[in-house]
This record gives sequence, C-alpha cells and structure tokens, in this order.
Amino acid sequence: MSYVRTFLPWIVFAVLPSGQWQWAALAGLVAAVAMTVQQRRAGAGFDALIIEIGSAVFFAALTVIAFADPHSGVHDYSAALSSATLALIAGVSLLVGKPFTLGIAKRSTPREVWGLRPFIRTNVVITAVWTAAFTVTAAALAALAHAGHGHSMSATLVQAAGFVVPMLFTVRYVAAVQAKTGAR
Repeated sequence: MSYVRTFLPWIVFAVLPSGQWQWAALAGLVAAVAMTVQQRRAGAGFDALIIEIGSAVFFAALTVIAFADPHSGVHDYSAALSSATLALIAGVSLLVGKPFTLGIAKRSTPREVWGLRPFIRTNVVITAVWTAAFTVTAAALAALAHAGHGHSMSATLVQAAGFVVPMLFTVRYVAAVQAKTGAR
C-alpha cells in the first residue's frame, strides 16, 4: 500500500474537478509536501521519497501556471504532463542507478537483503514497468487531449489504468520473486 501513499498527490489531482484545476494543482502540491515532511519525520531517506519530491516540484510549477493563467493551454494537457513527469522521474531514477521503487521496498524489507543482486534487480524491473506504464499513459492522454477529450471519462480510465496495471504487476512480480527465492 505504500505505492498508493506515494502517488496520493497525483490521485488527489486526478479526482478533483478539472474545471478547478488551480485548486487541484494546489491540493496536489500540499499533499506532496505534507507527505514528504511526514515521511522524513518518520525516518524515510531521500531515496524513498524520489516520487514525492518530484511531485512537489511538478505541482509547484503547475500551481503557479494554473493561478497565473487559469485558461492556459497547459490545462488541456495537464493529465498527460502529469504522467510524462512521472515517466521522467522514474526513468531518470533508473538511469542514475537508483530505481525509485528501491527506497520504497527498503521500508518493508530486512536491511540484510538491500544490497543483494536479486533485490536490486527486482526493483529495476518494477521501476522499468512503472516507467513504461507512465510513458504509455502520457502518450494516450496526450492523444486524448489533442482530440479534445483531455478531461473525459476515457482520460480518467486511462489514468486509472496507468496506476492500477503497474501496481498489480508489482504485487504479482514481488510474490513470484519471493516464491522463487523461498523455494531455494
């Protein structure tokens, strides 16, 4: 369930009415900052807060744009930009060798496995799947926005699938890896 908590600012932004996108962006920013502060106080390292920090930066910029020009064309593409930002954050975390899921996984995994190759490899695979899901979601949302359906039920379903599919993959893949390593 830590993935749901990690993506809470994005969920808040997605479920608030698009006609009030300034307030939705601000709510996403507040949620991202509050979660980051709360997690830091609970002892989470910055490696476990890659998405939260990236979320705060994104929502800070979006809030400024949304309040400065509520009729900005950015609004039409805000869902696509959200997914593209998540794809960028996740992709960069892979490129620099610090998959964002690694810090999250460390919260529920004994310290003695953190440096083991299978643990790191599992998180590389999981982060790659999240990156791919965000990329596909961003492209689909951009196409919907371009067609004038950026804030439609179809867009909402695409956004939901962009989180649910990799979340289900993560749960099943971790279970499969644990079953395989437990069998040895």
